Amino acid sequence: MRMRQLGHSGLFVSELCLGTMTFGGSEGIWGQIGQLSQDEADTLVRTALDAGINFIDTANVYAGGESERILGQSLKNLGVARDDVVIATKVLGPMGDGPNARGASRGHILSQCKQSLQRLGLNHIDLYQIHGFDPATPIEETLEALDTLVRHGHVRYLGLSNWAAWQVVKAVGITEARRLAPILSLQAYYTLVGRDLEREIVPMLRSEKIGLMVWSPLAGGYLSGKYDGEGQAADGRRASFDFPPVDRTRGSVVIPEMRRIAEAKGCTVAQVALAWLLHQPVVTSVIVGAKRVDQLADNIAATQVSLDADDLAALDAVTKLPAEYPGWMLERQRGYRA
Repeated sequence: MRMRQLGHSGLFVSELCLGTMTFGGSEGIWGQIGQLSQDEADTLVRTALDAGINFIDTANVYAGGESERILGQSLKNLGVARDDVVIATKVLGPMGDGPNARGASRGHILSQCKQSLQRLGLNHIDLYQIHGFDPATPIEETLEALDTLVRHGHVRYLGLSNWAAWQVVKAVGITEARRLAPILSLQAYYTLVGRDLEREIVPMLRSEKIGLMVWSPLAGGYLSGKYDGEGQAADGRRASFDFPPVDRTRGSVVIPEMRRIAEAKGCTVAQVALAWLLHQPVVTSVIVGAKRVDQLADNIAATQVSLDADDLAALDAVTKLPAEYPGWMLERQRGYRA
């Protein structure tokens, strides 16, 4: 398991990150995604740690706080030393019925950080992330609140999730101008059937030296090997929770190529999907979640899959984004500096 620096910081995290969205769900979308008990969660956490994973991601909204609580208990049950793990969680979604029990306001952030710490049973959070963009709250207010948490020692590092490139850059500019704690990471969706962030977000991440954490690297199970090109399968999460959106027309071309490479490499289709991400220079860590140990073990084995230049070129050929302005004009004019 290789370690990588998180953005422009001295923090090192494993190239795979254990996602805990499957911990503790009982109803609604969380019941469809997870329902793992404490014992089952303990087994997954132990499997991840034994494989060299030191990075674990959760969120306050997952199963209404149960994911955080179960994760914290797992760390205690397994006797994990605090400095041996990097714990990340997120804030934004509704944690109550009122208008102030959601969003990225100062009040909600400070209140939810305290509650996340209590559920996790920790005295600090390593990476605290804003789970999405809140159009009702000034970015300045959000960043000032996060800076307060860092200065008080409740949080060590800061990240964002599901923000547009312009929003991230605006946040970076504010932190630099006001000398606030910096933004080190962005958690975003990125797969062979979802390469949209390559248009604006990837160039921005490289420019600002911000790390990328990838969520749903198997496209909600679409790239797990269970599905054919049209997204048909007898079982799987997409049967009840069809997310994130996938262009099945493009997918019908991608999956056969992935199967060909998997057969040649003696690995699974899912491992090809994960290995492709691990070969992308912009990626810091890929978040893998599972319901069973065998699923997690299969994902972990992707770190041993090496894709050569021909493999990467073949995958790029069937998944490359269609040309779009201003990209095609930037590419054309780049020749002036050749």
